[in-house]
Amino acid sequence: MASARKIIIIGATSGIGYEITQLYRKQGWRIGIAGRRTELLAKIRSEAPDQIETAQIDITCQDAPNKLAELIDKVGGMDVFLLSSGIGSQNRDLNPDIELSTVQTNTVGFTRMVVAAYDYFKRQGGGQLAVISSIAGTKGLGAAPSYSATKRYQNTYIEALDQLARMEKLPIVFTDIRPGFVKTDLLKNDKYPMLMSPQYVARKIVKAIERKKRHSVIDWKYAVLVFLWKLIPNVVWRRLPIHN
Repeated sequence: MASARKIIIIGATSGIGYEITQLYRKQGWRIGIAGRRTELLAKIRSEAPDQIETAQIDITCQDAPNKLAELIDKVGGMDVFLLSSGIGSQNRDLNPDIELSTVQTNTVGFTRMVVAAYDYFKRQGGGQLAVISSIAGTKGLGAAPSYSATKRYQNTYIEALDQLARMEKLPIVFTDIRPGFVKTDLLKNDKYPMLMSPQYVARKIVKAIERKKRHSVIDWKYAVLVFLWKLIPNVVWRRLPIHN
């Protein structure tokens, strides 16, 4: 009998990450989940203690890669790495604390964890490295400058790692998942259009990972929106009241 496949999910205590964990649990995977809230990690593990291992990891801390390595050991390996950890908010007043905190998590923390996963797959001889970025990386959104900028960084970083892996002849699959607006704690009000449920988005993400898609915009409505956004000249874009 073949052993269960193994996935590590960073940012799994709530929202999309939690729903993805539930789907992989039902599929029989061995799962390692990480987050900052130990009580929620313990609660999720209690639902399937034979399948799920946990680790308290803050991706903004320098010890995060070491804790990731320990979690991988507890799970017994890693076939798929999924980074579902990030922050973002509207910040028209450009509060420096919000801007810099977003950069610290979505670029510094992101890079720290993706590099650690890449290095593991390089040593192992392959694997799938998936990240949840956002359609916000398509254009600079005036209401959320640091969020949209850091998501563009994530898109470009994964693109660069994909090329690097090809240069080094490493069989690493990269999946950049770009959801639209999801009804999670990051979006606490109803001012956002076309809000999707975390359950719906999680199903789409699991399917994209299964199909080893290089990019996946979730869902088709946002795929159309992103296509149209790319056609808008910058001179027009800067005048649009996005996220009024």
